[in-house]
Amino acid sequence: MKVIISGYGRMGHMIEAVLLRRGIELVEASEDVCATDPAVARECVCIDFTTPDAFRENYKWIAGHFKAAVVGTTGWEDIRPEVEAAFNAAGTPMIHSANFSIGVNAVYAALEKLCDTLCGHGYQPHIEETHHIHKKDAPSGTAKSMAGIVREHLGVDPEISSIREGEVPGTHVVDLISAVDKITIAHEAFSRAGFAEGAVVAATMTEGLTGVHTFKELLLK
Repeated sequence: MKVIISGYGRMGHMIEAVLLRRGIELVEASEDVCATDPAVARECVCIDFTTPDAFRENYKWIAGHFKAAVVGTTGWEDIRPEVEAAFNAAGTPMIHSANFSIGVNAVYAALEKLCDTLCGHGYQPHIEETHHIHKKDAPSGTAKSMAGIVREHLGVDPEISSIREGEVPGTHVVDLISAVDKITIAHEAFSRAGFAEGAVVAATMTEGLTGVHTFKELLLK
């Protein structure tokens, strides 16, 4: 497998380190992935950790030229149907997630089960997410994913509180509160290393894959 990283910020550097440790070839780390030689792109998996604006501009090129794509960029849910249609039309497999941490995806599964059990028993949800001051989107994509799970499985739309402080990699807390008790499910990242590790795991999953998938869907099936 060969990889091209789209977006060479902090996450791009961490993904590079994971690729090196796993012996996976990194062809290029680029701030302008659309400038990649199309013949080279066709042999590579694109791992995209850019910005919402950059991904909105680049996704059609990525879909049309790369062997496969792993997308960790968030902030494009409003155009998700168009993005998925572009990848499906091109026949390019895509795996996307608001959070590629394997631990977070396990929390998603636990939250689904918990909300199924509590549905109809008067529980009110609240989500709090805390991230570093450099994070540009709020609420986080992970918090939005958790809210979607709660909405679907509990039938209640949760409030989300966003905190930006220091260099916090990412903490997500879901409280489910009734008149008699409170249940809390939480995930705290110690660093961004788990996100990079999961993104590379996702890239290895693209071999022989077809269609568009979430990381949770493939990881927990």
